[in-house]
Parts: sequence; structure tokens; C-alpha cells
Amino acid sequence: MTLYDQSIAVYRSRINAMIGMLTKAEAHAKGDALLEARLADDMHPLATQVRFVANLPGEALPRLTSRSFTSHDDNETTIAAAKAALTETAALLDEIGADELVAQDDTIVLAIPNGMEFTMTAEEYVRDWSLPNFYFHLTTAYAILRMQGVELGKADFVPHMMPYLTKGPS
Repeated sequence: MTLYDQSIAVYRSRINAMIGMLTKAEAHAKGDALLEARLADDMHPLATQVRFVANLPGEALPRLTSRSFTSHDDNETTIAAAKAALTETAALLDEIGADELVAQDDTIVLAIPNGMEFTMTAEEYVRDWSLPNFYFHLTTAYAILRMQGVELGKADFVPHMMPYLTKGPS
């Protein structure tokens, strides 16, 4: 499996899942107020979780390609704006060609704000840092929406599986 398949393709399809979940959230009675909901007092609200889902793929680009990315620093205040931020990241990912990515064994140094630094290969960066963080925020956003009563199920989290469907439920 190529680094592109492991990263860009995964980010892209899962952003579609997040957009789909937010589309369902738009119809919920709480509407934009859902963006303030959180799983626990010491966790980020839905708006921040969605911002991270929109930012994390872009933040990987300078490490995996020669492209730059400027993160969205502020949380969106409407579901429509949150979907627009995700759509913007999706469009950026759609522009990336598989040939733009560094080699899987290229060295990446990841410095995080608390002063810690990690050195790993590009493949290790995607597998052990970028994707786990991306999925953490995607899953947390899903859980917040479920907790708030948005009618979501597993199919909303994994809509990318539908092309593989050969037999429906009995």
C-alpha cells in the first residue's frame, strides 16, 4: 500500500463522513448549538473536534509533500461554516497526486508545542501520529453528536464501505 493510500485517500473519504454527519446535525433541533457540546468538561467542544478533523490532514501536507497549509485557528460558529471548512480541506486533498508524497522511509521530525520531538519515517508518522489523531477527533465528534441525539449509526461513520456492499441486511 502506498503512502498516498494510507494517508491522503483515508483523510479524504473520512472527511466525507464528517460532512455527512454534520448534514444530519443541521436537521437536529439543537442546530448550531451542537457545536458547543462536549463529551466531558475537560474536553474540546464539537466545533474544535471538527476543526481538528479539517486541519489534521492539511497539517500533514508539509511533512508528506512540498505543499504548505495554514490551519484554521478559530472554531466555526455554524454547522454550515464547519462543513465549508471540511469541504475546503477536501478540495485541497483532491489536488494532491500520489507522486507528490515523500518516500515512505523518508525521515520526519515532529516537534509538538510542549517541546517534545519525535523522529520517525513518513510511514510511521502517518500510521502512529497523524491518523490516530485524526481518528480520535473524528470519533469524538461522532460521539458528541450521538450523545446530543443526532440520529447517527455506524453506517454514518463508515460510508466509504458502501461501494464494497454485496449483500444488504436481512
